[in-house]
Amino acid sequence: MIERSHLNIIREVEKQGSLTAAAGSLCLTQSALSHAMKKLEVQLGTDVWLREGRSLRLTQAGRYLLGLANRLLPQLEHAEERMRQFAEGERGTLRIGMECHPCYQWLLKVVAPYLAAWPSVDVDVKQKFQFGGIGALFSYDIDLLVTPDPILKPGLQFEPVFDYEQVLVVPRDHVLAEQAFVEPEQMSSEVLITYPVATERLDIYSQFMLPAGVMPKRHKTIETTDIMLQMVASGRGVAALPRWLAQEYAESMAVVPVRLGAEGIAKQIYLGAREDDLSIDYLRAFIELARRL
Repeated sequence: MIERSHLNIIREVEKQGSLTAAAGSLCLTQSALSHAMKKLEVQLGTDVWLREGRSLRLTQAGRYLLGLANRLLPQLEHAEERMRQFAEGERGTLRIGMECHPCYQWLLKVVAPYLAAWPSVDVDVKQKFQFGGIGALFSYDIDLLVTPDPILKPGLQFEPVFDYEQVLVVPRDHVLAEQAFVEPEQMSSEVLITYPVATERLDIYSQFMLPAGVMPKRHKTIETTDIMLQMVASGRGVAALPRWLAQEYAESMAVVPVRLGAEGIAKQIYLGAREDDLSIDYLRAFIELARRL
């Protein structure tokens, strides 16, 4: 009763915003598209859309079908692409999702030798997901997820591949630059610059300041590492980053990494994949290479 074409139409109408645009995208006439969906509504015995002037609004049934389309269609498209690759003797594309802004620089160090070792495999990197990194794995939008904070779910496996220390990065002439480590209370007078991530996912909050009942003087967010550290070097604030990354930038910028607390904050980068995909040779090779570098 519910066919793949129906799910394609629902997804495309939601994406394009109108029947006309969706019909053009799907290479259908608007009348053919409308007829197909009207026939489905008759078969289901319920409306999928409600018309509000010139716009369409999904009903509860329509929203359910849209969710189904967003889950199933990527899996079917992925399966078809894999079958085409098998038929043509190709290995395909390794699609990597990023849930860690500073991990991008680490990833570049792995991708270059990987591409040299696997010339028949392309690499694609995604940093934005409709349903988060875990959702992207389950919906087959990506094959690997790079994250410092794995969420264990049945059907997924996360493997640690890189150890690092999270540190505070301060201007070279900052009063904290000469200290062996920073105490949480010292953050109350600082402007903290972070990536635009929820505070509960920031280690400097969850593992350092909040347990001590401390908040920074101000909190700013910046998308890119380069601008963030330019701001730090200019005395506009301090930032929390991996030590290896801070040390790289310290070679060309007036910034200094300082340990967070006497014990420091130890972290790991994990690569997550669907358990069923771990036998794929080029995916497993990427994990092994990442662990060695």
